[in-house]
Parts: sequence; structure tokens; C-alpha cells
Amino acid sequence: MRAPLIDNLQYAKFSPEIFAQMRAGGVDAVHVTIAYHESFREMVLNLEQWNRWFEAHPDLIFKGTTGADVRLARETGRTAIFFGFQNPSPIEDDIGLVEICHQLGIRFMQLTYNNQSLLATGCYEDEDTGLTRMGKQVVREMNRVGMVVDMSHSAERSTLEAIAHSTRPIAITHANPSWWHKALRNKSDAVLKALTESGGMVGFSVYPHHLAGGSSCSLADFCGMIAEASRRYGSQHLGIGTDLCQGQPDSVVEWMRVGRWSKVIDYGEGSAAQAGFPAMPTWFNGNRDFGNIRAGLLKAGLDAGEVGGIMGGNWLRFYDESFGPA
Repeated sequence: MRAPLIDNLQYAKFSPEIFAQMRAGGVDAVHVTIAYHESFREMVLNLEQWNRWFEAHPDLIFKGTTGADVRLARETGRTAIFFGFQNPSPIEDDIGLVEICHQLGIRFMQLTYNNQSLLATGCYEDEDTGLTRMGKQVVREMNRVGMVVDMSHSAERSTLEAIAHSTRPIAITHANPSWWHKALRNKSDAVLKALTESGGMVGFSVYPHHLAGGSSCSLADFCGMIAEASRRYGSQHLGIGTDLCQGQPDSVVEWMRVGRWSKVIDYGEGSAAQAGFPAMPTWFNGNRDFGNIRAGLLKAGLDAGEVGGIMGGNWLRFYDESFGPA
């Protein structure tokens, strides 16, 4: 039986058509973003929409909460959907909501999006003050209940402090190395070493702003980057987190960047030209294209076992170890 196929970050404009594409691509599990800047109540409304989809399309998708659900998806020919936040906004200023959100099925939470939050500093801020007092308490609580700390949009010091402070391995669900492409969102060698040496996981992104060459990035270049990361950090710590935003209108970029904190889009220094969604690379337009990445990794010199881990086996192991109470 082939290795599992897991995409550990999507924010597509989900629909029955995309769910069918997941099945056509053999995708066993997807971690989907259900909150950027939403309050707790607004996040619950997003859960209601997913419950309607689960009810209407039980032959295609179902809610996942444990690694066992990935195995069930494989056995039944469906896709398990796992929930996560790209910002701690839904827990507001109440640490008790961490456990409530875990009970509702949330399995990943970023401590920041691009801005300073109550917990840590985002990657677009000028000064990185690290984990806040509340941030340290929330990390402990996430460790206790089995919610994964995600630092995909966080600044360097905050990320290193989260790795050090967490008693369980953390994740960077969707980013690439800055030694390959120096985007504000990509991660330094020091961060990736600390992450992987502590047992954490990184998911490589195909979002063009994270790619060397942007939309023109070649499959060979992307897979060569992953092969080099495997050499540096060990393939067992690597996975895919595409950051696929398929079908989303450009207005959604404004929601991501602005939320309610600003009247104008502020992309950070040097990033003013990033308005709207960029064109995807030709080799990845959606859930039917994961085979291109698998073939590219094999061509880049990784063996079948390493490729199987990167395409989903490593995330499945991480799910098994991370989603239950400490």
C-alpha cells in the first residue's frame, strides 16, 4: 500500500468540486485553516459550515481529529479534514478556550499571523520581543491538551522561544528555508535546525511568494530544495503544507493581511507589490497535482521511503504523537 498523502495546510475556497479533486488526487488528509482573524463565535460559524459539508458529502470528506482518522480515510476512500487557526484570535484573551477549541476539533494554532499577538511576534513586525507571559502559558496549555504550536508566520526569536519552551515538538506547517528564498515568511537555518532537532516538523509551501523564482519556480528547483533540506535536517522531519488558496478571490488577501487592525493593506517593508493572489507554478494548481511533487522528489535523488515520508508518512507519525493529551 502506498504511503499516506497529507497536505498540512490549505485555505482554498472549499466546495464539492475541490473535495472531488482531493479524491482524484488521492489526498488522504488536509489540514484546513478555519480562522485568520475571527473571534471565537465567528470561528464557530465556520465550523457550522464544515459540519454542513460533512453531512452533505460523507462519501468524500469527514472530520479528522486523530492519526487513526487518516488510516480510516485510506480504508474508505475519503479525505480526513483537520482544523487549524492561523492566528490565536479565536481564543481571545481566555486561556480556557484552548481546551474548548481542542474539544471542538482544532489541532493546530499559530501563535501569530504576521503581526504581534497577545502570545508572540509576527514576522512583519520591526521588533521581535519573543513569547509573552500569556504566550508561555498558552504553549503549556496547548502541550497539555494536544494542540500543536504552529509558528509559520512568527518572527525568529518568538519561534526559537516557542521551540525551547514547548515540552512537545512544534510545527511550521507552511514555509520554506530562507537560504533558498529570502521571503519574510521563510525560516532561517537556525530555526529549522532547532525545530527538527527537537522533533518538530516543517511543511514546504508552494505559495509563489515563498518560492525562489515565484510563479516561475521549476519543479526541479523546488524538489532540489527539499532534497537539500533532507540532507541538512533529516527527511523524517519534512512534509508538505502547500498553502493552497485555490479559487479564493483577491479580496481574501485583504482579509488575511488586514483583518480589522488596519484600514489599508500593510505588507511590511519591501513587500508592497504583493497585492492579490499570484499565479501558481504550472506543476501545482490543486489537489490533483501531488503526483508531480512525488515524481520530482524521486528525480531529485530521494529514495522511495524518504519520499513516502515527505508526502505524508511523517505528518501521520506527528499526528499520532501530538493530538492527544500529554
